Amino acid sequence: MQVAENVTSLPLARPQTEQFRLAALQRYQILDSAPDADIDFLTAMAARLCAMPLACVALVDSERVWFKSGYGLPTHALERDDSYCALAVLGDGITEFTDVQQDYRTAGMRWSVQAPQVHHYCAAALLSPDGYPIGTLAVLSGQPGQLSEEQRSTLLQLARQVMAILDRNAAQNTLARVLQERELLATTDELTGLHNRRSLLQKLTFEVARARRFRSHLSTLMLELDQLAELRAAYGPAAAEQVLASVGQLLRDSVRVIDLPGRYNDSQFCILLPNTPPDGARILANNLRLKIAAQVHRLGGREMLLSASVGVAALDFMEISDGDSLLQLAGRMLTQARSDSAGSLAVHG
Repeated sequence: MQVAENVTSLPLARPQTEQFRLAALQRYQILDSAPDADIDFLTAMAARLCAMPLACVALVDSERVWFKSGYGLPTHALERDDSYCALAVLGDGITEFTDVQQDYRTAGMRWSVQAPQVHHYCAAALLSPDGYPIGTLAVLSGQPGQLSEEQRSTLLQLARQVMAILDRNAAQNTLARVLQERELLATTDELTGLHNRRSLLQKLTFEVARARRFRSHLSTLMLELDQLAELRAAYGPAAAEQVLASVGQLLRDSVRVIDLPGRYNDSQFCILLPNTPPDGARILANNLRLKIAAQVHRLGGREMLLSASVGVAALDFMEISDGDSLLQLAGRMLTQARSDSAGSLAVHG
């Protein structure tokens, strides 16, 4: 235990392992997060069991102390050098000031001279699993005093419970990120960043069902790069992948949020256009065709231009009433466009 009356050499400084301590804090990704009912409960319990009117859970960042929870205290932030917690994270157990207004390091701090006019401060360090103090569970009072051994032990136990909650939340957040990344990998074409074929077909099933239910428009573009096979033969697979990635980026930047661009196969792209009639799909297809034709590709020290042929189809709820027939029709329109000439456009109806 560190008691201010008996400690005169504790400087208002940074721990020797400050960079590792901050790294441990950042792993929790807790700063500026929303309130947590479980931590608020433990904060209030600390105040009651230690017979103190105020309590807080504070995280010590590089230049500030941010309050995750407060009992009788506002949850905001203080400058690090204006907070008692800056001293408390220098230790790894209990830090107690029987009267902060009588200690030269803390007498001028905000809570000593302004509301809540603190005198007694006692904190238990919040220790990460690798032993770094990332913050404190602290109790405070407007009267000088000192906790009993039993109260200090209770405060330490509650601090461990706070860390258990932080560890649990961090594990849940990590799991959520991993699942999100797995979902992204399962639905995204790695090269272009577009929907992969599997994801595109799943989206098509959903969009067809929605179009049927609300009798809304659903159009589809099938787009193919005309010279991709020749380019791959002349410059190699890496050059072809570079072109596909560039075109994928162009498609992502050129469609609406509700549109669903995907890589249908090696050289073809498919774009689902919800709430889009054939005329609107034709306009987008022509714009994309012109943009691709103007896109410059630098390969092997040369600048190259490519063209794209596009086929356009739409649901009509009669002959074309399901996803398979819609894709088949778009594919036939693409074949017709390519047979006309490179960089052509064919629209059903």
